[in-house]
Amino acid sequence: MRWKNVEVSDDDLIRRIAADDEAAFRMLVGRHVDQAYALALRILRNAADAEDVVQDTFLKIWTSRHRFEPGRAKFSTFLCRVVINRCIDFHRRQRTEPLDGIAEPADPRPDVITTLQRAEVNEMLEEAVAALPERQRVAILLSYHEGLGNEEIATVMETTVFAIESLLKRARERLRAVLRHQEQDIRLSLPTD
Repeated sequence: MRWKNVEVSDDDLIRRIAADDEAAFRMLVGRHVDQAYALALRILRNAADAEDVVQDTFLKIWTSRHRFEPGRAKFSTFLCRVVINRCIDFHRRQRTEPLDGIAEPADPRPDVITTLQRAEVNEMLEEAVAALPERQRVAILLSYHEGLGNEEIATVMETTVFAIESLLKRARERLRAVLRHQEQDIRLSLPTD
């Protein structure tokens, strides 16, 4: 992503976008669309819905381009916040309809049995995470899937670091309790070497 052979920062792209530079917007989207989609997919667990949310997110960013303040927050943090808010809005609109899970991608290894066993364990874990209360689930996803630190998560979720630590602690305790009940199923699913 170079502009005249010079690496362009997100803040520079935001400034150009504020001046209605569509090429800068395409560059920013190209740089961050995969991260936004991965986060939306983990929250919504449906590829088509995640695509809709990401498209809506970037449309919102384009239409409100004159209000974004470069340097106030990292763009990736701002993007996570917008994606999460759009997912929450989407989820509220769809509350009467169950969210369909997507199949876990197949392991490229040739051992089909191991692949199926891992998929079953992953599904159990995904179901346990999906059963968490919404704020705990978002905190866990941002921490483990997005690799954000507690301070960044607090910024994205618009709360304090202490609140994030508490959310993560409660989420881990709940996951342990749920998975402890499924321990026998997990043990039976793992290969014996």
